[in-house]
Amino acid sequence: MASFIPKAKAGGRPRAVVMREVIHGILYITRSGYAWRMLPHDLPKWQTLYTYFRAWPALGLWARMNDGLRADWPIEPGRNPQPSSGSIDSQSLKTTEKGGSAATMGTNG
Repeated sequence: MASFIPKAKAGGRPRAVVMREVIHGILYITRSGYAWRMLPHDLPKWQTLYTYFRAWPALGLWARMNDGLRADWPIEPGRNPQPSSGSIDSQSLKTTEKGGSAATMGTNG
């Protein structure tokens, strides 16, 4: 994954954070759903992580990481490496038919 991380800007200050920890922090937030300010103290500051999180989509970083990981995934012989379909679980469909979060939260509008 290190090859996907943009290099520090030439002539600027050296990075003060370990980029692996930046990735760990961003994944922690996206996986847990916690607020940025609730990050554990052993990760970089939330402002630093949020800055990278907001900047990287414009660079296409997340898409390139995903493509790189998918390309490295072992593929069974005779299978196309590019996915041809996706799936949605039936519970997601049912809640949207009933009104989304109102149906799942038990609130009446």
